[in-house]
Amino acid sequence: MNPEKDFAPLTPNIVRALNDKLYEKRKVAALEIEKLVREFVAQNNTVQIKHVIQTLSQEFALSQHPHSRKGGLIGLAACSIALGKDSGLYLKELIEPVLTCFNDADSRLRYYACEALYNIVKVARGAVLPHFNVLFDGLSKLAADPDPNVKSGSELLDRLLKDIVTESNKFDLVSFIPLLRERIYSNNQYARQFIISWILVLESVPDINLLDYLPEILDGLFQILGDNGKEIRKMCEVVLGEFLKEIKKNPSSVKFAEMANILVIHCQTTDDLIQLTAMCWMREFIQLAGRVMLPYSSGILTAVLPCLAYDDRKKSIKEVANVCNQSLMKLVTPEDDELDELRPGQRQAEPTPDDALPKQEGTASGGPDGSCDSSFSSGISVFTAASTERAPVTLHLDGIVQVLNCHLSDTAIGMMTRIAVLKWLYHLYIKTPRKMFRHTDSLFPILLQTLSDESDEVILKDLEVLAEIASSPAGQTDDPGPLDGPDLQASHSELQVPTPGRAGLLNTSGTKGLECSPSTPTMNSYFYKFMINLLKRFSSERKLLEVRGPFIIRNEEGCPFILVADASDMKQTDLRLQLLDVKNNPYLIKALYGLLMLLPQSSAFQLLSHRLQCVPNPELLQTEDSLKAAPKSQKADSPSIDYAELLQHFEKVQNKHLEVRHQRSGRGDHLDRRVVL
Repeated sequence: MNPEKDFAPLTPNIVRALNDKLYEKRKVAALEIEKLVREFVAQNNTVQIKHVIQTLSQEFALSQHPHSRKGGLIGLAACSIALGKDSGLYLKELIEPVLTCFNDADSRLRYYACEALYNIVKVARGAVLPHFNVLFDGLSKLAADPDPNVKSGSELLDRLLKDIVTESNKFDLVSFIPLLRERIYSNNQYARQFIISWILVLESVPDINLLDYLPEILDGLFQILGDNGKEIRKMCEVVLGEFLKEIKKNPSSVKFAEMANILVIHCQTTDDLIQLTAMCWMREFIQLAGRVMLPYSSGILTAVLPCLAYDDRKKSIKEVANVCNQSLMKLVTPEDDELDELRPGQRQAEPTPDDALPKQEGTASGGPDGSCDSSFSSGISVFTAASTERAPVTLHLDGIVQVLNCHLSDTAIGMMTRIAVLKWLYHLYIKTPRKMFRHTDSLFPILLQTLSDESDEVILKDLEVLAEIASSPAGQTDDPGPLDGPDLQASHSELQVPTPGRAGLLNTSGTKGLECSPSTPTMNSYFYKFMINLLKRFSSERKLLEVRGPFIIRNEEGCPFILVADASDMKQTDLRLQLLDVKNNPYLIKALYGLLMLLPQSSAFQLLSHRLQCVPNPELLQTEDSLKAAPKSQKADSPSIDYAELLQHFEKVQNKHLEVRHQRSGRGDHLDRRVVL
């Protein structure tokens, strides 16, 4: 520093003491500066006040000489003390040079900068809030300072600033959020602890509604939840818990849609604490937001379904995931099968492919290993539905079906996940059959393949889905139903139940005719596809026939696939009633007579024979109106069948066969335990 330079109104003695290496001499100079500034304040001499501050800033605090910088810092603090309540008029000039010294390589100088800023803030109090962002930015860096004295000084300043924010109602949260969102992705433990402590403070201030800006910081909070430090994880748990309490209290003001994708990502992490916490949040979101979450169903299912196969080591995650799955399933209703038509003046609630996450480094992006590990890796888009809270939510099945198909196709997926997938498919076919039948051709092969599953329960659920497909009225129309997507034309025709006609006889020369068999009032073409494909698989996969064949045949409960059942567990009430409709079920009756011919003279034969004797003559079921409506030629060409005589003939034939079989082998009634309908 040039000793000949004029630093007026600072005297040469003050200048010399400010440059001294001894703290005590610099402190004496600071007292002289404080006295000088007080005189200028009393005279209202703002020009001289600004000149003193500028000199201390430019010539001392920003000097190349370390002792001069130390003198400048203590001199600026002295100016602030002298100014008192008027210090707010000069805060920018007072704060900026001090913050610059926060980056000094000398740890002692960084400590003196903390001390100087503490005195400046203590005097100004609420007047420093317009400069909060630069103060916070500087403190966030000092929180990770390696020097313990500097860190201690920054903590004192931090507590003072928190007190000021807490007691003030003029805090500018809007301008602060971008800085908070940036700093929250710090990997330094102390910086993370600093961030979490500030979020706790802001959350506790009644006049500050941090919940409105939760989507901006939620991802960062989940990142901090994975910190190696136990104390930091605990603090973050507390913060997230407080936010969740607020969400439950004020669900109407929560931006659920903007946070859905964040939860989807963190529900797939390998960190148990993060995954459990995110899954608990997802459970609350689904239950509180309801149908607002439907546009994110594919992502939610991608995250939730694998968790259903967890073992007892992750029992808590599995239980919460199960609740999420069940709650999401309940959101799908028959109304979702209606046309995607817009009402007049109504805006389509269409997801937009905007990125819901803030742009930062190190964001969690993956999930458990596997072919369906995440919605991004499997090619399924996770969308932000910006208008879902302003317009009715429309269920689009493309993404959901893709996720379900993906999980069902993955042989590495656990049994409980596969069962959950099949339950979802069954539920969708029940609630939204018209939309689902647009996806049946893509689902049908994997459903048939699932019949080879090792789990009996999986096969049972698979058969339930196949039975619903085969018997659904939605499959009896040439029009596959409403187009599934917002950009496709929503047009359809009424479902048509085809008039029963002559069903084609089995074509022994090929299966093409079988696969294209016409629908009946109770079965559609997928019934024939199922039966033919099942027979093909039994024929080509001998092991499937031997190991799974009896199980598949005996257990399709409540659906008209099966003709044979155990004597102790007869469940086909549906099938027996169809025997009353002789006219529309001729091949059913013929099949039963064919079975009767194959059975030995046993209790099974007697039971089936008795059942067939109850089959009514179709002419007896005709009403007077139907007789009048039928053409005369038809009446003449419709010979009646004497079923009693036919049964007697079968019984005689069977008696002869029985005698022959008893002579050839002494097996006896080896089929007595099996009865037929």
